[in-house]
Amino acid sequence: MKISFKNDYSEGAHPSILNRMLESNLEQQQGYGCDTYTTKAKALIAEKLNNPQSKIYFVSGGTQANLLALGAMLRPYESVITCETSHICDSETGAIEATGHKIHITPAIDGKIQLDDIREVATCYTNFPHQVVPRLVYISNATELGSIYTLQELKDLYHLCQELNLLLYIDGARLAHALNASGNDITWEDLARYTDAFYIGATKNGAIMGEAIVLNNPELQLGFEYHIKQKGALLAKGRFLGIQFLELFQNNLFNELALHANAQAKRIQDAFIEKGVHFLSHTPTNQVFPILTNEQVALLQRQFDFYIWKKVDETHTAIRLITSWATKPEDVDTLIYAIKKL
Repeated sequence: MKISFKNDYSEGAHPSILNRMLESNLEQQQGYGCDTYTTKAKALIAEKLNNPQSKIYFVSGGTQANLLALGAMLRPYESVITCETSHICDSETGAIEATGHKIHITPAIDGKIQLDDIREVATCYTNFPHQVVPRLVYISNATELGSIYTLQELKDLYHLCQELNLLLYIDGARLAHALNASGNDITWEDLARYTDAFYIGATKNGAIMGEAIVLNNPELQLGFEYHIKQKGALLAKGRFLGIQFLELFQNNLFNELALHANAQAKRIQDAFIEKGVHFLSHTPTNQVFPILTNEQVALLQRQFDFYIWKKVDETHTAIRLITSWATKPEDVDTLIYAIKKL
């Protein structure tokens, strides 16, 4: 059987989460997120955010989080600005478009959206009332190319959005890996201060399932619970989301798991660098995008499972290797040995 570096879901959940679920299984708790575990978990996250205006909502998955948040935040005639590598562009089966919202796609540099491109889109739709109104900027941190935004970049994005009457939203599927990446200078308080909304991904960081939508802008919170229920996203046994976030946040497990994934990815990246390989992007998180010859790709495919990401030219292809919270160092050792033999 091949060793998988294909995605963050190759393994299950962290044992402490499974154990906590088992231990609490026969307890009687209120449903729909009114249980004590959910209350405690939200309090821990709120303490990190240090923003009394922020409200937290637990849902089951990332696409669901994006669909719920953007669907509620936008009026029917408003649209989304994002860059070409964003997850909502091609990897969510048109979920955002299915809600009736146009997506304006801009170029990306190292997986990041650019200020000038946002301004250009936001100011060119002026034919009232015949054109949609750009209203929200969507970014991911970490990006789909594994890069991260700096605090200054986040501030610049937020201030531009404020100037242009736009909302700023962060897809946080791999937020744990971004916050624990080498060179990161964004804190939880910064996220609460310089975004209108974001979500905290747990599914990719040790949970069975679960994302925490955080709405910092009070205007976006009105009726959001109704929206969650109406869209079928209010989990009846909500304590199973609460337990997972409580376990991740009460003993620093959230950070430890991301640090492990990032460290294993760096080992892989360093091995490619030693081999003289170039990369599609700079990735201090748990994704690595080496550009290899087609022959090298074929050799690695014999023993390892990964995505073919992008054809660079006739002879070279970029692949994507992902490490997770449970990636075994010995599996990374095996991959490094194979890299050295390329």
